[in-house]
Amino acid sequence: MNKENLIELTNKLYKLTLLFPKKEPLRYKMREVADEILANLVSNPSKIKKNLEIIKSYFEVARWQNWVSYFDILEIEEEYDKIESGFEPELAKVNGGQSSARILDSRKEKILGILKEKEKIQVGELKEFLPDVSKRTLRRDFDQLLKLELVERIGERNDTFYKLK
Repeated sequence: MNKENLIELTNKLYKLTLLFPKKEPLRYKMREVADEILANLVSNPSKIKKNLEIIKSYFEVARWQNWVSYFDILEIEEEYDKIESGFEPELAKVNGGQSSARILDSRKEKILGILKEKEKIQVGELKEFLPDVSKRTLRRDFDQLLKLELVERIGERNDTFYKLK
């Protein structure tokens, strides 16, 4: 998840918690943790996982209070779940390749290594480095790396290149 999406999600949480009672501590705790998640996006991605676990607990408490619709809470909670799955590879890089979260498979790691050496690469060129892998599979790998925001696509059709973000 990129910075703009996380800012938007934080704003949604603020709007949702406006419906909580004014002096309710949970209102401010949820906002505080959401702010920390946003701050850690830039400064310390390894702390995000802990804050996501905390905010999930707060969502669970908030669901039982009937201050707002169960479905409104669930919608925002699901968006925070997406953050967690999106940051797992990033957390693995931050933790020196070790993480309790999902780690990129060796082929994708190799692709990222090749991209570090070369500024940009096409699928056909990459096939020379990975001759046993089909172009279609390499394209799928790039699609996954794009979703994780680790690489970016430049150009289109036969002039498509990939490079590290």
